[in-house]
Amino acid sequence: MTKRRLKKEVVYGLYTFAVVLLLGIIYYVELSNKALEPQEDNFTYVSRLFDTEVRTVVSTPVTLIRPYEHPEVKVIKSFYDYKSEESSQENSIISYDNTYIQNNGTIYGGPEDTFEVRSALEGKVASIKEDKVLGKTVTIEHDNNIITTYQGLSEVTVKENDEIGQATIIGKSGPSNLVKDVNNILLFEIKVNGKYLNPENTYDKQISEIINQ
Repeated sequence: MTKRRLKKEVVYGLYTFAVVLLLGIIYYVELSNKALEPQEDNFTYVSRLFDTEVRTVVSTPVTLIRPYEHPEVKVIKSFYDYKSEESSQENSIISYDNTYIQNNGTIYGGPEDTFEVRSALEGKVASIKEDKVLGKTVTIEHDNNIITTYQGLSEVTVKENDEIGQATIIGKSGPSNLVKDVNNILLFEIKVNGKYLNPENTYDKQISEIINQ
């Protein structure tokens, strides 16, 4: 059997073809990579398109809450409403030192022991005062020209100019000369644009509803 050898020219030609083919492939890959590169520097690179940890956030409308959480607290003296029936108005008159006063808020009480008093909305503590009749009083300013006042406190746990959140404990109920037959009371008032509102008509309502009352 006769062995055939390729001529040198053929071998060199094959090597040259292989090198050219390899260089062509490398050049093509480089062009493809450049075509895929971003043309601007302000691109954000992420490792994956969708993040399974992402949770949808739904904004909850802000509502006004009761200034207490104790289950035994009840209304002792209601808000004076000149449009209400006479029987309701009688329970909203405060008698003090032979003087009859129309109640601008609601007086809460019931538990024998003191109960915690909390902020009905987030806001800023505008003032803290004390007198012989009302006890310690905390006034808080809120957005939308809303002011809440907490009177008859035996203890205050906030300071003036404090920025507080909703449901922040601001103090504890206490005795008051306004209602002498109840050991612990809270006189809560809410004022919107300078007008007193019945607190019992504001709880769990959105702020937009309250300011339009």
